[in-house]
Amino acid sequence: MKLLFDHNLSPKLAYRLAELFPNSHHVYQLGLDQVEDIQVWQYAKAHGFTIVTKDGDYNELLVLLGFSTKNNLDSAWQLLNQ
Repeated sequence: MKLLFDHNLSPKLAYRLAELFPNSHHVYQLGLDQVEDIQVWQYAKAHGFTIVTKDGDYNELLVLLGFSTKNNLDSAWQLLNQ
């Protein structure tokens, strides 16, 4: 399992857990630390990551998108930008 640590968690976690979860990253390492949550979600889905966060906004995305498909992502993006 590859983990993607959100901006509200320490970037050190990716290094400290590298033996248990190889190929894990922090959003900062990938240049995703300043993007919207939906973009992090899309990146994680496209690259096989599980998001690790303390941010409640991802719970809202999960409710909107479920374990998302492209159509759900497009619909949620429109809802979030109204």
